[in-house]
Amino acid sequence: MFKIVSCKITFCKIIFFLLTGFSLLLYGCAGSAQNKNSSDEARSAAYDALNRMNGGEPADSQQAGAGAASQPGSQPGAQPSSGSPAGADSRAKPAWVDSPDAVYSRQKYVSAVGFGADRRQAERTALANLTGVFGQSIQAELKTVSTYSEAVMSGVIQVTENSSVQDAITTSMEMDTLIGAQIADVWFDGKTIYYAAAVMEKEKSAVLYADLIHSNERIISSLVSMTPEEKNTLNGYSRYLLAAAIADANRVYANVLTLVGNSSGINPGTMKKGDDYRIEATDIARNIPIAVVVEGDRSNRIRNAFSRSLSAAGFRSGGNDSRYVLDANLTMTDANLPNQQNVFVRYIVDVSLVDTTDNSVLFPFSFNGREGHINKAEAEERALKAAENRIGSEYAQNFRDYLSLLLPR
Repeated sequence: MFKIVSCKITFCKIIFFLLTGFSLLLYGCAGSAQNKNSSDEARSAAYDALNRMNGGEPADSQQAGAGAASQPGSQPGAQPSSGSPAGADSRAKPAWVDSPDAVYSRQKYVSAVGFGADRRQAERTALANLTGVFGQSIQAELKTVSTYSEAVMSGVIQVTENSSVQDAITTSMEMDTLIGAQIADVWFDGKTIYYAAAVMEKEKSAVLYADLIHSNERIISSLVSMTPEEKNTLNGYSRYLLAAAIADANRVYANVLTLVGNSSGINPGTMKKGDDYRIEATDIARNIPIAVVVEGDRSNRIRNAFSRSLSAAGFRSGGNDSRYVLDANLTMTDANLPNQQNVFVRYIVDVSLVDTTDNSVLFPFSFNGREGHINKAEAEERALKAAENRIGSEYAQNFRDYLSLLLPR
């Protein structure tokens, strides 16, 4: 029975469209402004009739409903209809543009407004201004959680089983803003400027941040729970560095939680600092000697450069029967260029940090370059000097970055 009714309605629609199209064609052929208006009226009447056949409302009432959904005070997170100039001209300036508190009450929300030449700029400015509501200290502290953010984004740590918390963290990292912040509405003034309202709902944010902090505390506890043998390894060292990054993030989140107005029993002053774990990591590094072996070296210059770099990272170099070996190779080859009077040498440095317990390569690293001079000896001297400088400026930092995001085992 339902199929028969459906077929009848479909058939009526087809006939209706044919008749409507024919009538619109006749109107279009007239070519005058008056006929064009009549054509628009005919098209509107046709679609109204078609909507009634479907059991719906006329097109005018549907448009009115759509406009109401995008008015100020709509639920945060909803997609506003004012994302483009065409959809914004019909909407008067929302009250939140001049005063966000007029729409998003201080009792329920933390809010801020931003503007820009396009929607993306307006949204980012609004989110930045929202962070500014919490004060300069929070703005500065947010920059310290970059390692934690990278660890979450790369999957080194799974913050929580709560998918809403995980999604909020990912969104905040992509937008470079506070967790739980979102764009509630966007409005275009019909000329050149977009406005955006960014909000944090206090009650939801309090629950989200408390869940995140407790989850992070469990992760820290798991990271630093090791035997002495496990602790005095590069893996143990990296676990403490990661714990430090999470502790840094937790203190920031605890401060935000306090400013939201519901601390959920969490006191930032009683939480361990990231530096507490970094001090422990430094002690671990002193107990891990790393042997340095370089093939193709010249007067141990490359070996000494790596030793200095390891020392800058807090590790001892050398020693017999070390578990970890920095195995490097220096090669220099002629790289003469056409129409050049100088002699050029290309240098390549390949490095592998090896764990001798299973001969696994923990951290591969390589770089190359070219140097020239009036003779080969001077060109090689320049190549050696360039290699030494790059080891000093690049290797230690890359080594630390690698260890801070080493997947815990």
